[in-house]
Amino acid sequence: MTWQLFGEAFVTLFVIMDPPGTVPLFLALTGAQMTAGRRRAAWVAVAVSLGVIVAFALFGQAILDYLGISLPALQTAGGLLLLLVALQLLTGGLDDPEAPASGNVAMVPLGTPLLAGPGAIVATMVFVQRSDETADYLAVAAAIVAVHLLLWLFMRYCTIVLRVLRESGILLLSRIAGLLLAAIAVQLVADAVRAFIAGAG
Repeated sequence: MTWQLFGEAFVTLFVIMDPPGTVPLFLALTGAQMTAGRRRAAWVAVAVSLGVIVAFALFGQAILDYLGISLPALQTAGGLLLLLVALQLLTGGLDDPEAPASGNVAMVPLGTPLLAGPGAIVATMVFVQRSDETADYLAVAAAIVAVHLLLWLFMRYCTIVLRVLRESGILLLSRIAGLLLAAIAVQLVADAVRAFIAGAG
């Protein structure tokens, strides 16, 4: 396993998907449910997110080829989307999500797009494209599984996490994640620009 690639993929997905930041969102969306229902919602949300991420990791490139979209173009779009999410994290735009009127909140909007959103999908595809050997693919897969395991742990024990960190602690973590996410977004766009220039040359 390529540990450097694992670390990069894990940190990137951790910052994008933000397990600590999911706690207030999860509590807000499942607040009316009993403990058993909240635990079941955590499983469903993580399963949906993992399924979406894996699907795009496996077939995302085929979709891009069919549509004639280059990876640098996808990186640029992904970077802009990540920057938008980062600004929302920094300004508190995601602190008060509107509860859906109906439907399974564990699948939509929690599983997707809150967890498996455009940023996580694009980041996963970028890391898959960077992989050349079996060890690289295993490293990316392990990072995806590890982040989803943390997502489940934070949602499963959200009451304890909220009691320990309190709202101010989670707010601070969300702001730090927003700053890191903005830096990742800028790096994605910069790499895409360099790829465009190299391709034009």
